Amino acid sequence: MKKSLYMNILVPLDGSKYSEKALIHACEMAKNYQSRLILVYVVEKSIPINLLDRKEYLEILRKFGNKVLTKGKETATKRGVDSKIVMKEGNVSSEIIKLAKKEQCNMIIVGSKGLGSAARLFLGSVSNKLANNSTCSILIVK
Repeated sequence: MKKSLYMNILVPLDGSKYSEKALIHACEMAKNYQSRLILVYVVEKSIPINLLDRKEYLEILRKFGNKVLTKGKETATKRGVDSKIVMKEGNVSSEIIKLAKKEQCNMIIVGSKGLGSAARLFLGSVSNKLANNSTCSILIVK
């Protein structure tokens, strides 16, 4: 079998409609290039919160992340694409970049906006940080 240009495609998911659109694009590319998808959800640990204690907050995000990843895997499977799910914790863009290197990804397909619009005011856009710091190609889906 000929080696594909995009053997491993990383798709960061956050539950937003933009990440769902990115996943649909990734599934189509994966079918065209016989690629494997790696779906990742990153629990952002640095956002300050005063309403809940930290453990409760992180547990809520982990549960949400599991739902997002499960739904993403189901979407990929329905579209006939093999996928692997990964949950990370830390700075979103840094964890995505580290995972892309570790998994030897040739492309990251990410939504242009995510759920964390308030957090973006403090942290900057994840897609922008990926575009500027990733060592592999980025496709930003609107």
